[in-house]
Amino acid sequence: MDKVRLGIIGIGNMGTGHYNNIKAGLCPEVEVTAVADISPERIEWAKNTLPDTVGIYESAAELMESGRTDAVLIAVPHYSHPGLAIEAMRKGLHVMVEKPAGVYTKQVKEMNEEAKKSNVIFGMMFNQRTNHIYRAMRDIVKSGRYGEIRRTNWIITDWYRPQAYYDSGSWRATWSGEGGGVLLNQCPHQLDLWQWICGMPKTVSCHMLFGKWHDIEVEDDVTAYVEYENGATGVFVTTTGDACGSNRFEIQLDGAKLLAEGGKLRVWEYEPRESEFTKTNKIPFCVPKINEICVETDGMNTQHVGVLNAFAAAILRGEPLVADGSEGINGLTLSNAMHLSQWLGKTVEIPFDDDLYYSELMKRVETSQKKGTC
Repeated sequence: MDKVRLGIIGIGNMGTGHYNNIKAGLCPEVEVTAVADISPERIEWAKNTLPDTVGIYESAAELMESGRTDAVLIAVPHYSHPGLAIEAMRKGLHVMVEKPAGVYTKQVKEMNEEAKKSNVIFGMMFNQRTNHIYRAMRDIVKSGRYGEIRRTNWIITDWYRPQAYYDSGSWRATWSGEGGGVLLNQCPHQLDLWQWICGMPKTVSCHMLFGKWHDIEVEDDVTAYVEYENGATGVFVTTTGDACGSNRFEIQLDGAKLLAEGGKLRVWEYEPRESEFTKTNKIPFCVPKINEICVETDGMNTQHVGVLNAFAAAILRGEPLVADGSEGINGLTLSNAMHLSQWLGKTVEIPFDDDLYYSELMKRVETSQKKGTC
């Protein structure tokens, strides 16, 4: 096999985007041999647009049974991600799942357990991990050369969405159709990067507002506070209501400050480290010597194409994935913990009770507008 025969399940915005990248020759070791969608309009589009070499199916099950694919890319509404992934794994098909891994940790744990039993490659479409800025931040933090993390702050409010966006799809911004708002739709990449770079916190306390800025059921304004095992703290702020938002990710280490903003990474070194300076310095209002240093990166940011090319390389030659599928549960754990903290009105410890979260979510689903189905 010199190419991976890929079936795309869900040819809406994301699925079509992946198809166009492959069609353009950006993924030379991948060919689309089948697509599936339950929307009659998208099926009609596929029949009028795709070449005869691509099988077109009205269900994921038909595509998986066709024998035309070695792997599937799942790009459907969130609730269906784990179930379709499990079905594909059981048929021996390699799996790439669009973000998020699922809606609630209980179902994602089931998917991860199935992956352990299956002899297939399982990846997550965490394309932001290919960004040279975040890769460099992770390398610096994980190297330990500046000591432990003391504080993390990410304000990611440049997700502005007008009401028309939410009105564009019947499943959007409902508990039954999407399972959440900005945390489940816009922020899975940032939640993944936050834990990928800084590690998982031990506690989460959150305040969120539901339909604050839009006529929707789910959260569109979130402020979360976390604590880490080593005593470090963190804050995560996001919304879809700021017309001119920000994307500023700051990590305070014992020996340096890291700042990612505006597509640039800046690093300021402390001489000596703060923990040493505060013990030895005798001058009030003094600070350690601070030097901004130049951080060299490879400048690469291959995004979705890079994730798919790594997926193909993993299948064909056993090379590493950009993100193993089992890691999808981490960012979802953070968003679930944020929701649970708001619903219960208290700080939530990680790990939390998966069944409790599911029960609380289903309470919201039962009173949902029923635009979608979970």
